[in-house]
Amino acid sequence: MHPDIPAFTRTLAEAAGELIRRERLAVQGLSTTYKGGAELVTHADLKADQFICDAIRERFPGHRILAEESAPTMQDLSAWQGPLWIIDPIDGTVNYAQGHFQSAVSIAYAEQGRVLCGVVCNPFVNETFHAVVGGGAWLNDSPIKVATKTQLRRAIVATGFPYIKGDMRPIVRRLALVLQECADIRRLGAASLDICWVAMGRLDGYYENLSLWDFAAAQLIAREAGARYGHFKPVPEGVSPEFHDQNILVANAALFPQLHDLLNRADAGGDS
Repeated sequence: MHPDIPAFTRTLAEAAGELIRRERLAVQGLSTTYKGGAELVTHADLKADQFICDAIRERFPGHRILAEESAPTMQDLSAWQGPLWIIDPIDGTVNYAQGHFQSAVSIAYAEQGRVLCGVVCNPFVNETFHAVVGGGAWLNDSPIKVATKTQLRRAIVATGFPYIKGDMRPIVRRLALVLQECADIRRLGAASLDICWVAMGRLDGYYENLSLWDFAAAQLIAREAGARYGHFKPVPEGVSPEFHDQNILVANAALFPQLHDLLNRADAGGDS
């Protein structure tokens, strides 16, 4: 990894964060549309996406970019070994458009199929989570660690729900059993921040199906904070666990296997 990348990534995420903060305060307000008729997009998503991608292309012109709004597909992602940037210009767009504070810019940098640097910046509360592989996890300039709870019944667990509603039965079964067995559930609406909150102990666990740009940076931050990051269902053969976006589970080492078993028990109790 180029030695400038960690500082560059943090500076870029914070600059993009200031951009989306200003756009929400603008007198003319936000213009919105819907991807696929279901997923909200604002003009600030597009503006921040372009700002981030332009800065990366100028500084590192040979690098590939996977960005939610401008470059959302890579056919050979699991096999790609070169420099790769993974970007969500606004994670938690619905929160953002509704005036909530739980939104963030997420930028990850990967090489050789591994995320090496990640930054998640929430400009509305002046919090930047960041990590470099092997360097620990940080909130602004202070180190963070995962919580140490060991009892599932004391755990606060977060999750989320899809915008496109298909068969909701497995999701509802999992939710019901987690709510029954844990202390409480949170649905905060920004996956990158949910995972970072596990990393710093505001949450004790998190599970959901996501898109890669939602978790690429945050999963490194969680791992570097001492969390266990993985999946509660087997990862398909030939797919990188680093990039697999289904059945994601994050918790400390004591709670991870308990939540893993709980979620599988919920699925085993279904009729499909």
